Amino acid sequence: MEKGLLEKTGQPLEYWIKVVEESKLEKHKSIIDFLKSEHGFTYGFANFVAMKARKADAASHDAEDLLKNQYKGKEVLFPIYEKLVREISKFGTDITRSPKKDSVSMIRKKQFALIKPATKTRIDLGLKLKGKPETTRLGNSGPFGSMCTHRVQLAEINEVDQELLEWIQEAYEAAG
Repeated sequence: MEKGLLEKTGQPLEYWIKVVEESKLEKHKSIIDFLKSEHGFTYGFANFVAMKARKADAASHDAEDLLKNQYKGKEVLFPIYEKLVREISKFGTDITRSPKKDSVSMIRKKQFALIKPATKTRIDLGLKLKGKPETTRLGNSGPFGSMCTHRVQLAEINEVDQELLEWIQEAYEAAG
């Protein structure tokens, strides 16, 4: 992200941290909105700088704790999550992974995927694929509602296959 930030803006991370500090903004969302509106940042870069400026990244154990808690009692699913993240990360350097209490958002300019350990035996992968027809495997968004247009239910690591990765990449490209 840091290298991409320099390439996109011509300024290093330290410069942008100083800009944020001088703005006197403290709330994460306010910093993101400021960087997007005043400096033309994409959400991913704005979130990255906001985390670094607020030193939230230094406390990334918070994100680790969120992830650990998501998979507590569902440890058998964690290799599926790891494979998803590893494969999604290959799409580009402009992806922000944002752990929440019960899921992880994958964001480019917009969220394109949502990984959620739904049960002790299944991960629900939400995707934003506007206009894409549903199939037996690529179902409706289910409990994700408007956050995603589709959902794929994953119970085995081998279900992270070429077909699934193509759908994820399509969602990634549409979010850029």
